[in-house]
Amino acid sequence: MAQLPSFAVSDDATPLPVTEQYFLELCSRFLDKKSMKILSSLSLEPPREVVSTGSAFVDKWYNQERCLRLALAQIRAERMKKNLGTVPVAFPPDIVQAARTATGMDSPLSAEQFLNEYRVRLVDNIAPSDSFSCDAVFMYGLKLKLATRMKKFNKEAGKAAYRMLYDEILGESK
Repeated sequence: MAQLPSFAVSDDATPLPVTEQYFLELCSRFLDKKSMKILSSLSLEPPREVVSTGSAFVDKWYNQERCLRLALAQIRAERMKKNLGTVPVAFPPDIVQAARTATGMDSPLSAEQFLNEYRVRLVDNIAPSDSFSCDAVFMYGLKLKLATRMKKFNKEAGKAAYRMLYDEILGESK
């Protein structure tokens, strides 16, 4: 971990100091097979069903992210007067507040930026105490995935895609 370059998880144009591919290749030289399997399967989208990954840190992250996604879905479904089906009755209050804030934003880009910053705080809040553990490597991997995702957002491309989708929908309804 000490040899990995630091970076800020933001949507600015600054390139990341490492790619996910390079990070995985580097880790493959130092991690055991079990840890590499966990790292290789690390995702920003948790499995729908709760399944142990073998890492308490990754399990905690997946649980938090799953709750956030379900809270977002529940709020969106309520606004559209749709039935989401069975979801856990209670979410942590901070996750509900983050979901409400994000769904209340006018701009999808602003909502995604807000949610990304919230996710980074979630990762930091569950950070392992041992910065030389495998969990610290998994944390770095998650932050790298979050940063890579945010770097892909482009305001102009988003507007163009929105206009195209909007025109397509209007064209089909005529």
